[in-house]
Amino acid sequence: MAKYTAQDIRRMVEENNVRFIRLQFTDIFGAMKSVMITVSQLDRALANECKFDGSSIEGFTRIEESDMCLHPDPDTFCILPWDEQGNVARLICDVYTTDGKPFEGSPRNILERVLRHAERLGYRFFVGPELEFFLFHTDDRGKATTDTYDEGSYFDLSPVDQGEIARREMCILLEDMGFEIEASHHECAPGQHEIDFKYDEALKTADNVITFKEVVKTTAQRHGLHATFMPKPVYGIAGSGMHINMSLFKDGQNAFADDKDEYGLSETAYRFIAGVMAHAASVAAVTNPLVNSYKRLVPGFEAPMYIAWSVRNRSPLIRIPDARGKATRIELRNPDPTANPYLVFALVLEAGLQGIEQGLTPPAPINQNIYQMTRSQRKASGVKDLPTDLNQAVELMEADPMVAEVLGGHIYEKYVTAKRAEWHEYCTRVSRWELEAYLGKY
Repeated sequence: MAKYTAQDIRRMVEENNVRFIRLQFTDIFGAMKSVMITVSQLDRALANECKFDGSSIEGFTRIEESDMCLHPDPDTFCILPWDEQGNVARLICDVYTTDGKPFEGSPRNILERVLRHAERLGYRFFVGPELEFFLFHTDDRGKATTDTYDEGSYFDLSPVDQGEIARREMCILLEDMGFEIEASHHECAPGQHEIDFKYDEALKTADNVITFKEVVKTTAQRHGLHATFMPKPVYGIAGSGMHINMSLFKDGQNAFADDKDEYGLSETAYRFIAGVMAHAASVAAVTNPLVNSYKRLVPGFEAPMYIAWSVRNRSPLIRIPDARGKATRIELRNPDPTANPYLVFALVLEAGLQGIEQGLTPPAPINQNIYQMTRSQRKASGVKDLPTDLNQAVELMEADPMVAEVLGGHIYEKYVTAKRAEWHEYCTRVSRWELEAYLGKY
């Protein structure tokens, strides 16, 4: 059921003296885009009559077919609590072609399509993400650095610089926008933080991830800081992940729960796990989309490198948190917060649904520290590796028909092309490490 009608939005705009409205959407990599309208154009927007030129948006269209239409989702209406130049609201939009068809290059449309597949099977898909980020100081020109006065570590209490103060304001602003904040704390590395918000159905959660990142970055800037979701900004310390907790509900009941099972998991849960594991390596180019992503997936920092599951430890790809019954869920640990949440949720859901439909069975759980296992021990236990770099991830992506099927030809081709270009540029750049290691020696 829709939360808001067009009339509700008109009323809220009038009651709150809203002057401007941002019509928001994302490109194929999850970067937020926006068209600003004045309140005088609200009726046109609600009638899906606002157009924009898609030819300059990453992964959208060619110049000769550039016109796109924005279809606002009324339930995403929200007043931005930080803007000081007149009240500003936002609406998150689906992107359509001018002939009224969902645009195949819109990530939000891709997730909605896979959610319809789940609905046909009787399922509702819920997701709870855990986004980590760093807060760094800026230089005298306002440019980002990797400097922090923060010397804190996991769950530390005393603030050493502005980080905790900024994090508190982030929580306040997010609650003002309708988020339910469940926890906020310092993470393992100096300057690293995490704010957890309550799970919801996948589409709303994906919208919330995009909104969350905007709030974090905006608030940090107000405090003279730079917030980054880059997976591994500093060598030798923990990187930032976006663990995603997932559950399927059917007829109002958690479809992953079975109190008669040894681990409290249903047959549906086991099949979903098997499906996710079967496709984990081939969707890594989306769950871990940057060259830098693979510098987080290394031993020593609790980031997963191996495709396995467990109910007891945090070294595998998939962990089953302790909560059972209605709170039974699966935690996927490899995604990072630079990933496009719409595409991640779509691919992981489809992988799990295929596991259910095909009756897949996961291997036995690995309840020991996988980092301490030898290669031969991992092989004997059937533990496979995640890709070690973006190039390998793209190659595995191209070898899995499921990924192309979910993303559709438009996004798939443009995504692969862009990631291959990113890898080529990285490989041909001369890095600081190379200069330090070779310039004087040779």
